[in-house]
Amino acid sequence: MKQKEEEQRKRYVMVVELKKCFNCKGCVVACRAENRVPLPVSRNWIDESGVRGKYPFLGMTFEPSACNHCEDPPCERVCPTGATFRSPEGIVLVDDRKCVGCKYCILACPYDARSVNHRDRVIEKCTFCKHRLPEGRTPACVETCMGHARHFGDILDPNSEVSRLLGEKDRFVKKKEAGTRPAFYYVY
Repeated sequence: MKQKEEEQRKRYVMVVELKKCFNCKGCVVACRAENRVPLPVSRNWIDESGVRGKYPFLGMTFEPSACNHCEDPPCERVCPTGATFRSPEGIVLVDDRKCVGCKYCILACPYDARSVNHRDRVIEKCTFCKHRLPEGRTPACVETCMGHARHFGDILDPNSEVSRLLGEKDRFVKKKEAGTRPAFYYVY
């Protein structure tokens, strides 16, 4: 039984190749459409990080951002109702039936990845499009990425694209000092 559980165990992560993102915002639009996110809220966004490269090849660095689906999420620790939880695959989710909209999780998130859904009066965030995963589909932002900058998969699978990218390229996570162990990686 234990061997079967280990075979089925997954840990989903997002990997972004910074050199491939050109700020088309297709990921933002796809997320809004897929998850019916009301304007002006975004579950993901693109930070413009400034100039990168060496003369004469200078350009802007664009960093797609969203919930970091932390292994140690501070938003989960502060939730008074247990509405915020981690799935067995490591996806941080919000149970709308338990959420009272207190906003403690918004204050606790070091990545500013949560917002109030005023329509439903609950807190919302990126879910890695968990509803698409049983169909074998990737999150909408990954599927729509015209630059092929976004990659999604199981980091525990040594043959996955995300494992390969993280093994081959220099990588970093945002706000490492927060100690949250994010599942949202950037590679050069």
